[in-house]
Amino acid sequence: MREEIKKIQGLMEAADYVTDAPIATSVYLAMTLRKPLLIEGHAGVGKTEAAKVLARVLGTNLIRLQCYEGLDQATALYEWNYPKQLLHIKLEEETGHSLEQKESAIFSEPFLLRRPLLQAISQDGQPPVLLVDEVDRSDSEFEAFLLEVLSDFQVTIPEIGTIKAAQPPYVVLTSNRSRELSDALRRRCLYLWIDYPPFDKEVRIVQRKVSGINDRLARQISKFMETIRQVRLSKVPGVAETLDWAQALTVLHADHLDETLVAETLGCVLKDADDIKRFKQELGSSGLKHFLPLEG
Repeated sequence: MREEIKKIQGLMEAADYVTDAPIATSVYLAMTLRKPLLIEGHAGVGKTEAAKVLARVLGTNLIRLQCYEGLDQATALYEWNYPKQLLHIKLEEETGHSLEQKESAIFSEPFLLRRPLLQAISQDGQPPVLLVDEVDRSDSEFEAFLLEVLSDFQVTIPEIGTIKAAQPPYVVLTSNRSRELSDALRRRCLYLWIDYPPFDKEVRIVQRKVSGINDRLARQISKFMETIRQVRLSKVPGVAETLDWAQALTVLHADHLDETLVAETLGCVLKDADDIKRFKQELGSSGLKHFLPLEG
C-alpha cells in the first residue's frame, strides 16, 4: 500500500471510521484530484459517515444537502427572505427613495438566504465538504441542475450577478440506488461501492464503536449479521443496525447470544414485520446454530 493511502487510512481510523484500502484510496484521489466522489451501497453501510469523516480529516465544515422527491433549485441553492423584504418595504414607505432604489435594496446580499449549494460555493477560506446525500431520491431534472453546478462551481443570481467558488468544495454524493443515476453525472465523479463489511471488519467496527462490549459478543453479533444477510429479506440490515443491536445488548448486560435474547431484541435488527416472521420461521426450523456457525 502506498504511503499516501496508509496516511489517509490512519487519519480515517483516528476519526473513528474503520476503513480499508479501497475506501482510503477513493477518498485520497477525491481530495487530490478535487473530483466529486459518488459513493453507492446498501442502506446503513457508512456512506454518509465517510463524508463526515472526510470533513474531520480535512479540518473543515460539512455542508449537507439532503435530497428527496420534489427537491427544487430554490431549496438547494438560494431563496429571498420575503418577511425581511416586506418589513424593509414597510419601513421605506416614508422615505424619498425611488422604486428602483427600493428594489435594489431588497434584492441584495442582506436579504439573501443561502442554501447548501450556494453556501458551499461561496464559503471563504478553507473549502468545505459538500455532502449531497441520497441523490437518487431527487428527480432527473434536479440531477441535471446539480451536474451543471458541479461542472463550473458557479451560480448566477439575476439580481446580484455570478458567484463563483474561489476554491471548489470537496464533494461527496451518496446513493442507495433506488433509481439509476445518469451517465453524465457518473462520468463527472470518481466512484466507490461500499458493500456490507466482511466478518473481521464488522467485528472491528463493533469493538471500535460500542464501548464496553466483550470480544465474544462482538464476534457473535458480527457472525449473526453476516449470516442473516443471506436470508431472503425485504430490508437487509446494515452496519447501523449492527451497532444499534450491539449497544442494546450492552445496555442489557449481555455477554453472549441465545435464542431468547435474539427473539426479544430482534426489533433492533429487522424493521419489517414480514422479515421478522420469515426469520422466526428460519430460527424455529434451524435453531440459533444456523446463524452462529462459529462458537463465540
